Amino acid sequence: MTIQILFLSNYYLCHMARSVEFNEKEAIEKAMDVFWKKGYNGASMRELTDAMGINSSSLYNTIGDKHELFVRCIKNYTEARMAEAVKSADGNKSPLKTIIAFINASVNTIIYGKNSCLAIKTTFEIANNDQSIQAILKADNDFTNSLILSLIKKAMEKGEINKDIDAEMLTDFIVSSFTGWHESFIINQDQKRIKKMEKFLISQISAQ
Repeated sequence: MTIQILFLSNYYLCHMARSVEFNEKEAIEKAMDVFWKKGYNGASMRELTDAMGINSSSLYNTIGDKHELFVRCIKNYTEARMAEAVKSADGNKSPLKTIIAFINASVNTIIYGKNSCLAIKTTFEIANNDQSIQAILKADNDFTNSLILSLIKKAMEKGEINKDIDAEMLTDFIVSSFTGWHESFIINQDQKRIKKMEKFLISQISAQ
């Protein structure tokens, strides 16, 4: 009888842990939507817990404070974006077309996305004074640089991009363009300006 009770207890605890983990992931995604719309400073604890469907004590017991929740949201966002980027790169035989697709996707996010890029918004808002957020965003930026640099080198090998171009410089130019376009759109709200810069960047990359 004792062995049966112990087995059932372990079984119950194991499956409860999985359930909590699954619900926690859903709750983090809901909190991420709030941070996305209002930013870190603009999101109140009440708005976050209401969106997550939990009370403040449950939040503190399972995740921690508002800052820890935000850290998890940013990490969840960047990791999901990395996975999507790898999937996109693996599914396209042309490295140049993959790079152009990334550029197109970034522009669409900037000018059409309801809440724009969470990583860039976070950089502008609190990253300068928050080491934990800096570390996550740096990992995200390093990943993006590494992926685009790899694609540029492959495109050069295939003759899609001029081999005389400095691959690392071109990578930096592309990645920094995304941030610059985002800032420009926040200030000017000019879709045509962003589209023109997008077209120019693609023409420079594709030039032989």
